[in-house]
Amino acid sequence: MIDKMKWLRQPKDFQINENSIEVTTMPHTDLWQRTYYHFRNDNAPVFQMDTEEKFFSFIVRTDFTASHHRFDQCGIVMYLDSENWLKASVEYENDKFQHLGSVVTNHGYSDWATTAIPADVREMWYRFSRREDDYCIECSYDGLEFSQMRVCHMWEGAGKISFGIYACSPEDSSFKAVFTNMELTECAWKAHDGQQPDQVSDSLYKV
Repeated sequence: MIDKMKWLRQPKDFQINENSIEVTTMPHTDLWQRTYYHFRNDNAPVFQMDTEEKFFSFIVRTDFTASHHRFDQCGIVMYLDSENWLKASVEYENDKFQHLGSVVTNHGYSDWATTAIPADVREMWYRFSRREDDYCIECSYDGLEFSQMRVCHMWEGAGKISFGIYACSPEDSSFKAVFTNMELTECAWKAHDGQQPDQVSDSLYKV
């Protein structure tokens, strides 16, 4: 699938071969829109491919052993335009903990959902799944057992999308991010088989 991917904001230093992609981040690069911080950052390098497929999963393993500065990050991304995108990564915080989290940006406003993980975690797998205009992000320590990070809706995500990987260093830092084991599969996020959608009887509204 690497041959189908293309750069949005190509980094100065990167290496691509058959089995891996290495990206050296540039200082002061990031993706964020407005919320809380009130700034807009839209300059992180993104390497992704286009698809109109409505049901699929994308898996990748990230190695961020070299990350060392606050907010250093690398992970999966679906970048549609500057105001509509999502990402998931581990963000370095300090020598005690990091933030495993995801950001969903709809119509120019970002959120950030996180959980703290130990600072000695240096690899993380991600699985990004699509069911039409709804999406699921999962993570795994071993590439075998995945845990749900979030389910979200993308308001502009119903048609052709672009998805792949990214790496950045929002502050004055740089590190090498390594991506391997990229794979496209059938959608691993199965259709919901529990509670059915509400069916409200018109009689409930009669007076």
